[in-house]
Amino acid sequence: MNKPITTLLFDFDGTLLDTNELIIQTFLSVLGRRYPGRFSREDVMHFIGPSLKQTFEAIDPENVEELIEEYRSLNKTLHDELVSEYDGVPETLRLLKSRGLKMAIVSTKRRETILHGLNLMGIPDLFDVIVGLDQVTHPKPDPEPLKLALELLGSTPEEALMIGDNSHDIDGGKNAGVRTAGVAWAAKGEAFIASLEPDFMLQHISDLHELTKEAAQ
Repeated sequence: MNKPITTLLFDFDGTLLDTNELIIQTFLSVLGRRYPGRFSREDVMHFIGPSLKQTFEAIDPENVEELIEEYRSLNKTLHDELVSEYDGVPETLRLLKSRGLKMAIVSTKRRETILHGLNLMGIPDLFDVIVGLDQVTHPKPDPEPLKLALELLGSTPEEALMIGDNSHDIDGGKNAGVRTAGVAWAAKGEAFIASLEPDFMLQHISDLHELTKEAAQ
């Protein structure tokens, strides 16, 4: 019998904050300058989820660090203009926190940028743990960042749920031995997330109340 879910591990981009257009526009601009006409909007959709290093190593292994710096600089400039909130996310997270659930962010984004996004959403203090790209050697789908989050939270895989919008989140959760939930609002579509066979599919962030109803009040 499954243990009650007491611990929630969230991806950030495309799960808690809608950064999809920001990511797409940043990639199109950086890649358009470097490789005119080579990449379309449909092409860069595939770059949502992996770390920048993973993406740029596949595109141009000779210039990875230079491309990362160019991307990060432009992304920071465009950030606040192009991101938006998903319906009900801050309110739901506050309620989950008030019920005593343990919550962490596990992202392929750097910690500094995650914190900026949380401040923009008005929820800078809701998460017990934030595991960013700069805190691990192997990002998702490797289990390392999830295991680190669980260790810092004092939780076991059996009581945890990984929530995300991409294959790296669902596969990372499975690799770490935790249950997984896909989000129907993923940029790649609900059908894509369903094909990854997560344990649950969230139609709205508030669905987490039902999934965690057996947790200690």
